[in-house]
Amino acid sequence: MVISMLPEPFQTATAILREIEQHHHQAFFVGGCVRDFLLKRPIGDIDIATSATPDLIQRIFEKVIPVGIEHGTVVVRYKKESYEVTTFRIDGTYSDSRHPDHVEFIDQLDKDLERRDFTINALAMDKSGAIIDLFASRADLQHKLIRTVGNGFDRFTEDPLRIIRALRFSSELGFQIDKETLFYMKKVKEAINNLAVERITTELGKFFAGKYVNNGITYLKDTEAYKHIPVFTKYPQIISLLPTHLKPLYSLGEVLALLHLLEPTVTVKEWVKEWKCSNQIKQEALQLVEACNHYKSNGINDWLVYQLSPAYYQGFIRLINTLFLKKQVSLQELISRMNNLPITSRTDIVIKGNDLIDLYPHAKRGPWLQQTITSIEKEIVAGNLKNDNYNIKEWIKCNPPEIN
Repeated sequence: MVISMLPEPFQTATAILREIEQHHHQAFFVGGCVRDFLLKRPIGDIDIATSATPDLIQRIFEKVIPVGIEHGTVVVRYKKESYEVTTFRIDGTYSDSRHPDHVEFIDQLDKDLERRDFTINALAMDKSGAIIDLFASRADLQHKLIRTVGNGFDRFTEDPLRIIRALRFSSELGFQIDKETLFYMKKVKEAINNLAVERITTELGKFFAGKYVNNGITYLKDTEAYKHIPVFTKYPQIISLLPTHLKPLYSLGEVLALLHLLEPTVTVKEWVKEWKCSNQIKQEALQLVEACNHYKSNGINDWLVYQLSPAYYQGFIRLINTLFLKKQVSLQELISRMNNLPITSRTDIVIKGNDLIDLYPHAKRGPWLQQTITSIEKEIVAGNLKNDNYNIKEWIKCNPPEIN
């Protein structure tokens, strides 16, 4: 199979293949980019495999980042894009369940493809668009099947993350998992316990964002792999609480918010700690939880829209439309309310804490300051109070703060 004209971004990357070949070495596009190209899916990162050693790649190209040079991988920067270039290799044993203890560089593409996880990721393509398919990979794509390259037990014991990756591909692609592959996933699943949490979390983020996430959840339950995933290990009942109609969630903040809302006894803080998420993800999850709880009690109002960052509006809608099927919320409604808010943040309020101190010069500083500002803030957002000195001071006279 030869493609007459490769699409972007392959066209730009073809220059890298040509340059390597001019130095008398082989070079091919490999892995997910070829898979997604054949599936007519959006193409993400372009990975290249070559018979050239990392040292030679560093001499050939002007800008090279040695990200994993000990395992044969460097990043070539070309026309403001990054391309991961890896030397053909044979892997040794995987004592850390992640990286081989040693690798042997080779000049045979077929041996390199043999070490890959699934057949759908073991495709290669040359600069003219000719596909190299050694494991009936295109047939598996056609039959929508996830199958390991070679023995499933070997592939999963080498790196148990491949079990989570199989689940992730079932969620992203909607593919079925080959029966033998599924058998070995169940057999080896306890090895997930040995994985770095960060690696699991990265895969789970992609898992819950999958277009066919419910397909993935079916396999997650069937394999019982969740029993070896942090938090689920302690609270396995949460898996049964996941909605059968779950739609893709596009950030980990959304995922953590949903999981907490389904099982409130497990705090967002615990999810963040156990999954080793960033503070940004934590703040997103907390905002979404607060907004969802507010919505449950009050519906959509200006205070909800005011408190929720516009960056999280769509995530909020996804959660609400998942948790409350009969009450659909639209982005247009949120944006319309936001555009009509009298203030966009507390800093917009004309009266500050020092102004309150001036009004009550004999009062000690204390919680009453923040409480009063918050009350003023809520009244302004609700449209009950104009944001000007006169009206706010008159309101304070009628609603004097409780100063202890």
